[in-house]
Amino acid sequence: MKIVKTSNAPAAIGPYAQAVIVGNLVYTSGQIPLCPKTMELVDGGIAKQTEQVMANLETVLAAAGSSPTNVVKATCFLSDLANFDAFNAVYAKTFTQKPARSCVEAKLPKGALVEVEVIAELKDVI
Repeated sequence: MKIVKTSNAPAAIGPYAQAVIVGNLVYTSGQIPLCPKTMELVDGGIAKQTEQVMANLETVLAAAGSSPTNVVKATCFLSDLANFDAFNAVYAKTFTQKPARSCVEAKLPKGALVEVEVIAELKDVI
C-alpha cells in the first residue's frame, strides 16, 4: 500500500490519508468542500461546495497518478437529499463516463453539504 499526500488538496482532518494506492487502484478518502489553503468550508450552497469537492478529488487523483476519467466507483454523501438535482448537475460535469455510484443522506463533518469518495484505476492501466 502506498499513501498519497499532496499539499494542493485539503490536509486530512483526522487520522487518515488523502488516498491510498493498492495494486492498480486508488482509493480516496472522502473529500468535503474545504479550500486547501485556508482549510475552511467554501460558501455558496450545494453547487459551489460540489465544485470544490470535485476540484479536491481531481487534485488527489492527479497526485496518485489517476484522473476523474479513471474513476470506477463513487460514493456520495449529501447532508440533504433535497440537494440531489443540484449536486448531480455539477457531478455530471466531472464524471462524464458515468462510473458506478451510491448516494446517501448523512450528517457530514464541519457542516459540509456534500462529501465524495472514489475508487479509480491508475492511468497506465486503462
